[in-house]
Amino acid sequence: MSERLTATPPGVRLGPLDLIADGAARNFVLEMKAGRFHGFAVRSGDSVAGYVDRCPHMGLPLAQQLDAYLTGSGDMIQCSWHGALFRIADGQCVGGPCAGAALTPWPLTVRDGAIFTA
Repeated sequence: MSERLTATPPGVRLGPLDLIADGAARNFVLEMKAGRFHGFAVRSGDSVAGYVDRCPHMGLPLAQQLDAYLTGSGDMIQCSWHGALFRIADGQCVGGPCAGAALTPWPLTVRDGAIFTA
């Protein structure tokens, strides 16, 4: 069983920005020698915010369904297990069982129309 990682090296190309619809989120799993990384990215225009796919409340992945990280209105990240709400911009929990905690950032950047780890 490989270890679950909480960071990735910089410069890994995840794919074109168009993999994620504007205002939507997408799951990414990276298989590396040291283990497996689970993260997700939320797109807003030409930028993305990335986070480790792990709720600070119970340590579970946030989405029970593939890529279902956002509230119905798309303005917040929501844990599908216990309803915790997180701001997209900084991952800060603003409601639910882990209020005051935050998601672990996953640094991402967009270059030449593609998403890269930073």
